[in-house]
Amino acid sequence: MNTPYWFFETHLRVLHDAQETGGGYDLIEGRFPPGIETPLHLHTRYDELLYVLEGAFTVYTNTGTVTLAPGESLFVPRNTSHVVAGTGPGVNRALTIASPGGLARLVRTVGIPDVTEGIPPGHPNDMVLFLRAAQETGDILLGSPGARPVLTPAAATHP
Repeated sequence: MNTPYWFFETHLRVLHDAQETGGGYDLIEGRFPPGIETPLHLHTRYDELLYVLEGAFTVYTNTGTVTLAPGESLFVPRNTSHVVAGTGPGVNRALTIASPGGLARLVRTVGIPDVTEGIPPGHPNDMVLFLRAAQETGDILLGSPGARPVLTPAAATHP
C-alpha cells in the first residue's frame, strides 16, 4: 500500500486511498524538489487540500497566488485551475487530501514505482498513459509547467 512512486519529477506515496476510506478520500505524501511544479491543471471529480510539512509551496489559482509554509494549508475546490510548485530551497514536502478519492488511482496508474529508494528512474512517465488515465479520473491538463491560470476579473481587481 505504501509503495512510493515517481510521478514525473515528484516523489509521491499513497498513504490511504478511496478503497480504504469507502471512497471518501485519498491521502498522499508528496516531495517536490526545489523549482519543480505541476503543469496547469484542474480536477473535475474531487477537491484538493494541500498541507505543507516541510519547505514551501506556491499555489497559483485563478483567484490569486499563495505561498504556504510548514503548518499551512490551502483548499482547492474542484474545477479550479491551478499549479502547485515546490518553492523552498530544499526538500518541499506536503500532504494532499483528494476528496472524494481519485488522485491515488492516477498516481498508481501512471507513476513509476520507486524501487531504488529515492533515486529517480532513468526514464520519464508515459504521457499517453497519463492522458488516458487523467481522462478516467477527471483530471484535465490545461498547460505545461510554467503556465499560470488566468485570474478571474474579481481576483484581478481585489488582491
